[in-house]
Amino acid sequence: MIVTLTPNPSHDRTVALTSALERGAVQRVASMTSQAGGKGVNISRAAVKAGLPTVAVLPADPDDPFVHDLLAAGIDCRPARTTGAVRVNVTISEPDGTTTKLNSPGPAATPDLLRALLETLRDHARTADWVVLAGSLPPAAPDEWYADLVAALRDTPARIAVDTSEGPLRALVDRLPAVAPHLMKPNGEELASFTGGDADELEADPAAAARAARALVERGVEAVLATLGARGAVLVTADGAWHAAPPPTTVVSTVGAGDSSLFGYLLGTHRGHPAPECLALAVAYGSAAAGLPGTTIPLPTQVRPDLVVTRELTSPSTA
Repeated sequence: MIVTLTPNPSHDRTVALTSALERGAVQRVASMTSQAGGKGVNISRAAVKAGLPTVAVLPADPDDPFVHDLLAAGIDCRPARTTGAVRVNVTISEPDGTTTKLNSPGPAATPDLLRALLETLRDHARTADWVVLAGSLPPAAPDEWYADLVAALRDTPARIAVDTSEGPLRALVDRLPAVAPHLMKPNGEELASFTGGDADELEADPAAAARAARALVERGVEAVLATLGARGAVLVTADGAWHAAPPPTTVVSTVGAGDSSLFGYLLGTHRGHPAPECLALAVAYGSAAAGLPGTTIPLPTQVRPDLVVTRELTSPSTA
């Protein structure tokens, strides 16, 4: 079972334009979609489509339309009461696949809410294969909260994955190896934020990205899955480093592609695949998601790991 935490969920509304975004202009909209989303929610949605048991933990009123949307999609949801309505995020998608995101802050977290979310996570972690902590934190939540959660969950049988950025990511890295999760999934920009490297260079050079990710492995993280946009992804563990290049993809929307990649990796571990095959499945899921509109999560039949080209980068000690 995969348990996901989305501490700052959102109604994801995607506006697809008929032409490139022009600031200050009046433009035509080709389509508009809305879906209950957030990183953890997207991973739970992918799990349902793949037939894996999942529980989505998040702050929301049990009667919020957001929760009803998840239940209608077959997602087992565990909402914790919060102080306000689920936020709305808007994505503007251009015909060439360029996306512009407008993210609202969401309701402020209270100590009672954070405590309730932790208790729910610990309860379900007893029977979970993975607990995924994903996305931004709500206002008033301390940056150290993800690090605190990892520490609080380390005595459960579940493996822990973290996908976050900015302050929460820096706070987690600062406390390694004491609170090292089993898996981290940064992108090029997030890798650069704590290595001091250049984000564009890391995304363009898989070997450089692997060297940056190696720093996390050396500080106790078992596996680092670094997504590199059109360059695919690299996976670094104590046993080696690999790069996977995606198949040719017509990009429609990159929103949710990273979440799909993370799920693909988790699915590979669930199936007992070796590390390179887990990486290939991650990249296949991410590229399939990028070819779909909005935050659409691909079906397993739309995922083609056989078209992903995977290669070993270097020996473990020099990756």
